[in-house]
Amino acid sequence: MPKTVTTIPATISRFTAAPIDSRTKRKVAGYARVSTDHEDQISSYAAQVDYYTNYIKGREDWEFAGMYTDEGITATNTKHREGFKRMVADALAGKIQLIITKSVSRFARNTVDSLATIRKLKENGVEVYFEKESIWTFDAKGELLITIMSSLAQEEARSISENTTWGHRKRFADGKVTVPFKHFLGYDRGEDGNLVINPEQAKIVRLIYKMFLSGLSYMAIGRELMKRGIKSPTGGERWYPRTIQSLLTNEKMKGDALLQKNYTVDFLTKKQVRNEGQVPQYYVTGNHEAIIPPETFDLVQAEIERRRIGKRYSGITVFANHIKCGECGHWYGSKVWHSTDKYRRVVYQCNHKFAGDKKCSTPHLTEEEIKTAFVRAFNKLFDGKKALLDNLRAVRARICDTATLEAEQRNLANEMQVVADMVQNCISENARVAQNQEEYGKRYDELVRRYEEVKAKHDETVQAIHAKRVTAETLATFYKAIKQRDAALTEFDEGLWGTLVECMTVYGKGDIGVTFKDGSEIRV
Repeated sequence: MPKTVTTIPATISRFTAAPIDSRTKRKVAGYARVSTDHEDQISSYAAQVDYYTNYIKGREDWEFAGMYTDEGITATNTKHREGFKRMVADALAGKIQLIITKSVSRFARNTVDSLATIRKLKENGVEVYFEKESIWTFDAKGELLITIMSSLAQEEARSISENTTWGHRKRFADGKVTVPFKHFLGYDRGEDGNLVINPEQAKIVRLIYKMFLSGLSYMAIGRELMKRGIKSPTGGERWYPRTIQSLLTNEKMKGDALLQKNYTVDFLTKKQVRNEGQVPQYYVTGNHEAIIPPETFDLVQAEIERRRIGKRYSGITVFANHIKCGECGHWYGSKVWHSTDKYRRVVYQCNHKFAGDKKCSTPHLTEEEIKTAFVRAFNKLFDGKKALLDNLRAVRARICDTATLEAEQRNLANEMQVVADMVQNCISENARVAQNQEEYGKRYDELVRRYEEVKAKHDETVQAIHAKRVTAETLATFYKAIKQRDAALTEFDEGLWGTLVECMTVYGKGDIGVTFKDGSEIRV
């Protein structure tokens, strides 16, 4: 008997998983996305939503399963696309059988993400239709076309990212400054887009700088601000030490701006890292009105560095890290005696009094004794006010002039730039043209050695300038505080303590030395 083949037709729809003669409708959802919140993009977004909602509802064989959207979100990855992730989850849960979107680039500009998502959906019987490219993912040639289109979309994203980066760097090179004004304490956006002082917020910034220079730590400043009911830059109740530190080290407070502190390392992940020399930076001097005078800002940076390289800094009170043991050289710290009864009092004593084999003989001091010693020392200093002021003027003029150093610094900076360009040209030439690698290595090493020598001299000169400016500001502040006083002190003044005192040294009972910031020590 001859062999025969009988075709048994499919009876289940591969699109709805229901018998082909049933009236089961295919569950269809739409997906719309725009990558920015600009006005033209918002209108495009609204048009996409309206179009696909009506398009799906207009089909008799389709059941509208919802509209999923992401507004102002990039497609280079799916990390922050909540609408997209919710749509995929619903599709895998059986709530969607077909997804319609405008184009491959609306779905994803990352080839890996795009294919992985489509394959996952396909395995679960969910099809995607890209209207612009007319691609159905259940079609045999669908995946090939999607791979090609996704790759093109990814390259388009790369091109957009590179153009955007170029635009940012061009603005940086032109000295155009942008900051997140919503959470930026002290400044508002002016009519020209630049920074304009917010008077009320500027008072808070100045208060923070004043408290820091008086000796308080980041944490102590934060506690004081919260105690006064002052809101943080984000409008919260809590002030974190990192927020205080950021305000104290932000060059914008002195009217300058350092641009491109961070840069994007991957256009797909949008990951940003701190710029430590990988790409150019731009420093704009005098970009806007300063809240903090540049001299005061430099003084704060010097104090931050002093605390960083010194032993563990406390800064809980204005006396912390300002009273020194004359016997062992360690700082005095506060101790609470009789903390639970009516005799409770706070005293200061050497932190290493009982640490070694030999006990320090220096006595403890009460806050009242510290204050009294300062008042007596200040009044001794104030007795020679006229001679002191004359001496301060002469010293400041003699040791704080930076004109010669600044000229040297400019020359070294220019030389450093020339040598750096020579190094880059050397590397580029070797990459393009075949050379004797031994000769190339010698030339490269010589240029690098020369660059490092010039850079070391430049950095040393910058440090010398900075040190002189800090000394000048310290002496100027000291001079101003003494000049403004009309009479000797009758009681402790916390502002003068923070402004004038470098440290207090306890040598023995009844023997205390107060070292002022002009370098003089007065024993009381």
